[in-house]
Amino acid sequence: MKQFIFIHIILIALCSCGQNATKTDFEYPLQVGDITFDPEVDDPSFKLCDEERVLQYYNFGKGLQYKGEKPAINEYFLKSVPISGASDDTGYLTLRFVVNCGGKTGRFRVLGIDQGYSEREFSADLTSKLLKATRQLDGWVVGEYDGRVFDYYQYLTFKIERGKLIEVLP
Repeated sequence: MKQFIFIHIILIALCSCGQNATKTDFEYPLQVGDITFDPEVDDPSFKLCDEERVLQYYNFGKGLQYKGEKPAINEYFLKSVPISGASDDTGYLTLRFVVNCGGKTGRFRVLGIDQGYSEREFSADLTSKLLKATRQLDGWVVGEYDGRVFDYYQYLTFKIERGKLIEVLP
């Protein structure tokens, strides 16, 4: 009987140790790739309708969510906006951002890769021109599904060869 009580006391002590363990303060996004607000780079006046439920643009099953779709994006970037960079700017520059439930954009993030898919930085001049031009786009369609409006993630990837904009993806 003494052994039984001793074993129970040990088990209770071991179980209670886990409750006093220190909790880490890591904060992970709800979904991989979520863009959380960063006060150092993001406009505080840009608001989301639902911070915890931001969809991907392709979740709506309608393709690119822009008035005029891909042809309008191509027309804007390839013909209307002069984009050029340094002669060693070659690769893919991706701008990810959020379109809120009002069709406004914010939380822009930049990722550049070279032709071998290794991360790289493009010239500040080229990056700022593409960011400025993308921020000025005003035809983003409000994300709507099943009678509800949603915030959604959008991206544009720019194929750059020797400082010249060649193609806009998707």
